[in-house]
Amino acid sequence: MDSKVRAVLFDVDGTLADTERDGHRPAFNAAFQELGLDWEWDVDLYGRLLEITGGKERILHFMEHHVPEELNRSELGEWIARLHKIKTRHYVGMLESGGIPLRPGVARLIRHLRDRNIKIAIATTTTPENVTALLKSTLGEDSPGWFDVIGAGDIVPGKKPAPDIYHWVLDQLKLPAKQCIAVEDSENGLRASLAAGLDTVVTVNGYTRFQDFTGAKLVLSDLGEPTKPFSVLEGEAGVANGINGSGWVDMDLMLKLKG
Repeated sequence: MDSKVRAVLFDVDGTLADTERDGHRPAFNAAFQELGLDWEWDVDLYGRLLEITGGKERILHFMEHHVPEELNRSELGEWIARLHKIKTRHYVGMLESGGIPLRPGVARLIRHLRDRNIKIAIATTTTPENVTALLKSTLGEDSPGWFDVIGAGDIVPGKKPAPDIYHWVLDQLKLPAKQCIAVEDSENGLRASLAAGLDTVVTVNGYTRFQDFTGAKLVLSDLGEPTKPFSVLEGEAGVANGINGSGWVDMDLMLKLKG
């Protein structure tokens, strides 16, 4: 094993799977309906709300800007937490039904890293229940155990773009950032990983395609498969290392990114 890359840290929502538009968004709407709220987050509105990291924080932001009269609820924080818990139940149910597949190249890369004895970790602000449900529904019941560290939910005070979750995961791994690579999908995620000192590969999705990814080593359409290669969208490392065509992310490519 080359010491240049000893671990890969994955974000979850939008990175491992396209969970936002067709997972979290309808789960929020189902929770609103269950509580008798006449709120509905359509695709465009939810895209704007994604600028706010964290589900409970997103609900509060929506209330502040769209239904400020609802802020008068007693014990507002507890009410938002209850609403978010209902949303999580709906979301986990969707995952357990197999409705949300992994993005191209994700399963292949995870198995490839395990075969190479590279540590793998999760660094996300979504709840642990969401992470476990996604992994089990797509990679198998034992797959959460494949990860050396799962950093999820409210275990740190600052949500992305704060680097707190990455600092926590690196501390648990007992590895310096220079020996790791992060995989993200959004500008907020990239800002967090860069602030933690991590070289970062970004795989965009429909919501994040036009965000600012300055500082990323490589910006790709997805992680790629041998039968369906990725497309390079941005990143100086792509040009510098001859990765300006198409391919798939593996250890050889990650070592090129490390120079």
